[in-house]
Amino acid sequence: MNDYGNRLRKAFRGLIPGVLVLLCTPGALRAQFLNVDCSGTNPNAYSSINAALPSAGPGAFIEVTGSCNENIFLYGQRALNLGAPYGQTATINGTISIARSDNIFLYGLKVTNPSGDGIAVGNSGSIVLDTCTSTGNAGVGLSVGGMSDVTVDAPGAFDYNARGGMNIGGNSSVQVFAWNGSVDISNNGGPGIFASQGNFTTLGSTTVANNIAGAGSNSGFGIDLRGGAHVQFGALSGPNHISGNQAGGASLQETAEISFWSIGYPNLIQGNGPVGVLVGFGSQVTFADITGPLGAQISGHSSAGVDLYANSQGYFWGINTVQNNGSSADARSAGIRVDGNSEVFLRGGQVSGNAGPGVLVLMNSSADFSGVSFSGNQGVISCDSSSTMVSELAGPNTPAAGVSCRTPHGLGGRQITKTQPAVPDWSAYKAQHDRYAKLAVQH
Repeated sequence: MNDYGNRLRKAFRGLIPGVLVLLCTPGALRAQFLNVDCSGTNPNAYSSINAALPSAGPGAFIEVTGSCNENIFLYGQRALNLGAPYGQTATINGTISIARSDNIFLYGLKVTNPSGDGIAVGNSGSIVLDTCTSTGNAGVGLSVGGMSDVTVDAPGAFDYNARGGMNIGGNSSVQVFAWNGSVDISNNGGPGIFASQGNFTTLGSTTVANNIAGAGSNSGFGIDLRGGAHVQFGALSGPNHISGNQAGGASLQETAEISFWSIGYPNLIQGNGPVGVLVGFGSQVTFADITGPLGAQISGHSSAGVDLYANSQGYFWGINTVQNNGSSADARSAGIRVDGNSEVFLRGGQVSGNAGPGVLVLMNSSADFSGVSFSGNQGVISCDSSSTMVSELAGPNTPAAGVSCRTPHGLGGRQITKTQPAVPDWSAYKAQHDRYAKLAVQH
């Protein structure tokens, strides 16, 4: 009898994952619906989200209307749908904190916390923010840590926060899928996106603009990457805009990496104070135009479009443009500045109209370029005595006009072969969005 009971319990435990899947699958068991009306006008509804949470089992759908004045703490939740009626919004005056939870789907929430972060996620997986905003918070709009992963489905906004738009750390990741609109990360006191030991990805229609150095932050960059952070800034579903940020468009330190790649749309990096992209301390930036004719467009900075220093690298491939950067007030102005044991590798593109040379190479640094169009700069390339170039331009005995740089050998530049990557698939996130809409209609 005891053996039979043990086998029965094991069989029941084996059924639990399947039951949970059924609860979250359209056309299967009817989901548990809980109504929350924070205005208090519906006597048959819960008056707050916190009042409804103890009754929410796995796969539950909590539909929220009105303006909720509460701090929401989701701990140990599984497969929870929480949001406004489909096509509408609900306001949260407080924070949403998610910890040790999985498969949480938030929809149509407008979060503003006067005393701290807007949305905070820790030690949680598969968190989706669909059509949500986190703006005007006293802290950060979105804070993600503890090996968590968060997906932002557009439209969304993380604006006007006192300490930054997004903060990503603790080996966590945030990915933006702007298939249904755009995501705005602007006008924050602090960096638009800060990542240290974290990852960020967007596939387009993302704006990072007008972020300044705020209280408790010495960073006024649009994107501030440190501690081995990794970022993919892809322009696939629409253009990305990085503009008007006080200290610069993007800053990389401590072996950080960022790739700006384009499939049909440009990455526009324009008018960000002194520098478009600042890359230092063993970090690396890539600008890749994968399908043409639009790549990164880096313009309107007072010192340099791209500044590489302290053992860092820059890679340009395809039709990228670096133009109209630098000023007469900065003697080190250039389209691309390479300094302190750093390297730039260019294949194709245009460098034009910059104050100073197109490429300025200093302190044991090097440039390897071919197929680049230079025009309207104060020289093509200028090197100090410790630096070198390799290009298809005339050699050291007969330098081309505007070339002030020695060539260390006659073997030519490095040959490379590029293969076109597969287009990312976001169909699963579209299906999740549609599933929420169906659940809302059923209710």
